[in-house]
Amino acid sequence: MAVVNETIYIKGDASVEVTKRDVKLGDLVQMECANEAVIPKLKTVKVTKFRESDEKHSHHGKSRKVVSILKIIECIHREYPGLDVQNLGAQDIIVTYENQKTPSPVAHWIKIIVVVMITASGAAFSIMSFNNDVNTTRLFKQIYELVTGTASDGFTMLEVTYSIGLVIGILVFFNHFGKKRFSVDPTPMEVEMRMYENDIQTTLVETYSRKGQEEDVS
Repeated sequence: MAVVNETIYIKGDASVEVTKRDVKLGDLVQMECANEAVIPKLKTVKVTKFRESDEKHSHHGKSRKVVSILKIIECIHREYPGLDVQNLGAQDIIVTYENQKTPSPVAHWIKIIVVVMITASGAAFSIMSFNNDVNTTRLFKQIYELVTGTASDGFTMLEVTYSIGLVIGILVFFNHFGKKRFSVDPTPMEVEMRMYENDIQTTLVETYSRKGQEEDVS
């Protein structure tokens, strides 16, 4: 189908998750074109497919492919040879197929409880280790005796305010409590997770490219 002097703009994320074996163009990229009849047709164009054999080598029901932007452009030109394609997104797209299964509510809550317990225990151990290293108990006793002139029994206003301050400090640092945020800035955990995701995506693209497993032009 010929299209002359038309431009289509495409934008795809570095990582995309799909739940169907047949991966179509509309699953990978967003598209914009002055000719509105072009986009519905292109969205249904098949780019790649996850086969049952891929699941045998998958982990936890997940399979991955890396699709080059050149492969996507090739699929577009197969339908519209004269269409000018402008890519505004990633050069390589990691496509993850997941055979979704509804988890049991009991198993879901067990995972939440285990994660909360591990996180709380780890945080408590870190705080206690720090307090032990700097000998916070002795320091508080010395400050209390210096200010009040009486001996500390180990449970004074210093210990109480220090404990409250720890909780407030943690909440302020992580910038949220439950679903409530204290500011619009991303939390430190979100920043670290984004950096980790970027490193993972870069590693996957380079690995698939070196092994010659990247979905590229024919």
